[in-house]
Amino acid sequence: MDHYLKQTVFSDPGALDVERLPHDPAELARLTRDLIIHRGEGERLGYAVPQQRLHEDAESRYVGEILRVLRERGDGPLTEARPPEGRFVGTCRDFALLHCSLLRATGTPARIRGGFADYFVAGFHECHWVTEYGLPDGSWRLTDPQVLHPSYEPPFDPLDVPRDRFLVAADAWRACREGRIDPRCCGFSQVGHLRGLWYVRARLLQDLAARNGVEPLPWDAWGRQVMTDADLTDDDLALMDAVAAGEVGYDDPRLAVPDTITSYTAYAGVRQVTLRRSSPPA
Repeated sequence: MDHYLKQTVFSDPGALDVERLPHDPAELARLTRDLIIHRGEGERLGYAVPQQRLHEDAESRYVGEILRVLRERGDGPLTEARPPEGRFVGTCRDFALLHCSLLRATGTPARIRGGFADYFVAGFHECHWVTEYGLPDGSWRLTDPQVLHPSYEPPFDPLDVPRDRFLVAADAWRACREGRIDPRCCGFSQVGHLRGLWYVRARLLQDLAARNGVEPLPWDAWGRQVMTDADLTDDDLALMDAVAAGEVGYDDPRLAVPDTITSYTAYAGVRQVTLRRSSPPA
């Protein structure tokens, strides 16, 4: 687990004063919940999210940038809950990554996990990101900071998400391949074409990257572009079967994330993005 105590370029909080932060994973999850508003939560929290913030915040892929935005919107400590207008406008990935960063900074091994949650839309496995952190006995626990807001009311403790309610990408892939889940019920429920086995493949690649120090945005892609189930070849299926089984890892050149990736962001359009390989000076 020592590997997951180290910050990545993406999770690095810079010169963050951790002395004032709690060390308890649950308290850090609640703190994270009070610093971010999901870009789709405006109505839920009674706040009209400014369009400019939807555009600008969405591409802040590094925790250092998230913290910079938070400093610009309020000079209070991170431990104080903020009104919606003082929060960073993000996605599930940003909740998971900030929580992960704070866990690492305060001595708890952590990583973000990409997969599919069945607790947002009945009968559908929604693409989602959560935090996974290490326990003293060597096991891992899933936590979903986003749904800690009382308006969600999931039928379980968000600080200990059952693994049959959130399927990490490898489990979702195996369930689809074995016929236990219909791939057409995996993806983004609000957009009809963003679902299917190809979408599970994309999340499996992202989750593998995240576990190896490259925590992507939900709409990042690299390598061979597969955008429909019809695009999947036998070689694609065999490779993803091996990844899901843990037989092939990130050291395979077909799976590593290159310096430049494709971002399919809804706001900036499809574009090429060159990733940082080191953190900027504090």
